[in-house]
Amino acid sequence: MNKLPITVVCSGQPSPIGATWDGEGVNFALFSANAEKVELCVFDSSGNHELQRLELKARTNDIWHGYLPQARPGMLYGYRVHGRYRPQDGHRFNANKLLVDPYARSLAGEIEWSDAHFGYRIGHEHEDLSFDRHDSARGMPKCRVIDPAYNWQDDRPPRIAWQDTVIYELHVKGFTMGHPGVPPELRGTYAGLASAPAIEHFKRLGVTAVELLPVHAFAHDRHLVEKGLCNFWGYNSLAFLSPDLRYAATGRISEFKTMVKTLHAAGIEVILDVVYNHTAEGNQMGPTLSLRGIDNASYYRLVPGNARYYMDYTGCGNTLDTANPRVLDLVRDSLRYWVEDMHVDGFRFDLAVALTRGMTGVEMGSAFLEEITRDPVLSQVKLIAEPWDLGLGGYQLGGFPQGWSEWNDRYRDTLRAFGKADAETLGEFATRFTGSSDRYERNGRTPQASINFITAHDGFTLHDLVSYNHKHNEANLEGNRDGTDNNLSWNCGVEGSTDDDAINTLRRRQKRNFLTLLLLSQGVPMLLAGDEMGRSQGGNNNAYCQDNEISWVDWSFGREERQLFGFVRRLIRLRRARPILRRGEFFQGRPVADGGVKEIMWFRPDGREMDEQAWSQSHARCIGIFLAAEPWAATTRGKRHAHANTFRGWLSSLLRGLFKAGTGTENHTDAHVSLLHRLLGRIRSPELAAGNGSFLILVNAHHDTIPFLIPRLDELLLWSTLIDTYFEDGRKSNGRLQPGESYALHGRSIAVLQAVSKRRTLLSIFAKSGRTSSGQFPNP
Repeated sequence: MNKLPITVVCSGQPSPIGATWDGEGVNFALFSANAEKVELCVFDSSGNHELQRLELKARTNDIWHGYLPQARPGMLYGYRVHGRYRPQDGHRFNANKLLVDPYARSLAGEIEWSDAHFGYRIGHEHEDLSFDRHDSARGMPKCRVIDPAYNWQDDRPPRIAWQDTVIYELHVKGFTMGHPGVPPELRGTYAGLASAPAIEHFKRLGVTAVELLPVHAFAHDRHLVEKGLCNFWGYNSLAFLSPDLRYAATGRISEFKTMVKTLHAAGIEVILDVVYNHTAEGNQMGPTLSLRGIDNASYYRLVPGNARYYMDYTGCGNTLDTANPRVLDLVRDSLRYWVEDMHVDGFRFDLAVALTRGMTGVEMGSAFLEEITRDPVLSQVKLIAEPWDLGLGGYQLGGFPQGWSEWNDRYRDTLRAFGKADAETLGEFATRFTGSSDRYERNGRTPQASINFITAHDGFTLHDLVSYNHKHNEANLEGNRDGTDNNLSWNCGVEGSTDDDAINTLRRRQKRNFLTLLLLSQGVPMLLAGDEMGRSQGGNNNAYCQDNEISWVDWSFGREERQLFGFVRRLIRLRRARPILRRGEFFQGRPVADGGVKEIMWFRPDGREMDEQAWSQSHARCIGIFLAAEPWAATTRGKRHAHANTFRGWLSSLLRGLFKAGTGTENHTDAHVSLLHRLLGRIRSPELAAGNGSFLILVNAHHDTIPFLIPRLDELLLWSTLIDTYFEDGRKSNGRLQPGESYALHGRSIAVLQAVSKRRTLLSIFAKSGRTSSGQFPNP
């Protein structure tokens, strides 16, 4: 943008809101219901010098607008909004403060904190009721007009079904900052996330979606900056339509788009963690950066009868007022921009309940939810709610409508408690493991409404969960007072790092246990980046301000890290290969075969089905979970007997023939092998075929080894061990178990067994003992 003055300002249009390049000029539009005058400030290319102030005189339905035919993409600008400064009435206009356009698509520069950023005089006896006349422009980021053109080529959203989704939560910078395979200049950037080593990691692991911690342009809090820290996580929004370009190696928005396109080409969806519940302006003592100075009374929820103060349902000082149609427009327009222009595949809404609040409190029929549900674009992407806020009635797990999934903290807490063998957790464990039907089934939702997680960015990593009983947040410089004390963690005997082999062995096993339960549970699993490699934050459970090795993924791959990564990869592959582990409906306990076999069954260690008394045992910490393969069609009892008699008769004939053929010819043996194939090919009863692929998951949270009797579900099913978390690689080779045999289930371990019918077993036996003259079995 050159330094020649803008000489023509036309009235322009009130829509679209924001700065819009149309190929010939730029239209500017800004909502403010209570402003008295709006000025557009034009800056030089450095952003340090204000060149002009242009009044937007046209006003349509509280939209202030103007068209600059001489403006071009790259122009830097901001707003000054005039009006009353009466905080007691909710108005905080101060034209000395340069303001960020809420619809800005790009920001240049960062906040350089000073007292000038505040609308009142810092240290004044009247606090925020005083008025500050210092100009904040020099220390403010500037908005940049963009040309949205980008060659998406043949980019298509992967549109992965919820049932097939495995989410991987990560921080754009933290994921690649320490990756030795990513070029140094790309580490910590969108380009780094789209680099070959990052893509290879996602593909090898098997995740289907990355969920990015906030990438909206955000502010580092002044108090953190003055301590030498920063707001690393980014839950401090400043501009809802602008990607934070501190993560762009090129400094360009196109880098974000290329990242999305590259991930899509690899079959990976992009989900954004979005923060619309509050902004970086904080409470009444916070800075004036954008919405506060544009129209405080319209954008924020103020205390009824005392509009000087903010309704704080977020713990961050303010709450956006989505009950105001114009504010709701801002949120909707932002979401649509990220889908239509940036091609993202979904959103996780931070403190989503705050967005549903109306005049009477939480409203699950709110305008926000109605708007998203009806929108032809937004209703087609993945929508995930953090289903709570900090206000009265704010805990709404299970309360969101169809079309929404939710972070399930009850799953997290229950699995953590059960994993460390807390008493009276068995019943709730069963409910959470099977998809939390108590929370989601009543309003017609499916298990995929539950986003299951053991760990997330907020709290301990998986390694720290099994290594620390207490938080260690000293590096945050808050006296270890920040972060929750309710970690539901267990250090396995020693706090933090240790050279004790037994403790380290137990910790590795506990990690395998948690990962096994997570990836075999009904619902949608979410992994925290680095957990598959044992990443630690040194016991810090609130690393929001740590832009360093505490938060960055550690890519040093030793033997233990490789083993854990391989174990998680196997679990994800198993989940993908077996639809029974990711059902689209809740279990109903329906019978699937004669003899009382149901689609899901729960067993005691003695091989008997759980009854009411067994469920009520507070000390119970061991259980078997049977999942019937689909379909396991029921047959009449007469057909069962007919098949069984036929099988016994033909098998007797076969075995007699083979016995006589012990010294006979190869052709004689081949004839009986052929008979076996005809027999096993014709017998299609559920006893011989339909049980294949059923699972028996044995879980022992107790510290002792427990002999677990294989339930007598069907005498013609054998059980092979796919996973046993007691072993470092999760593998155990013990042949196949008959019903009624005992499985040695080691303390604090999980075994996953899969059913194989004797039809397949007999074929494998005869594959070793008999062949046709051609060396091949005949077709059944």
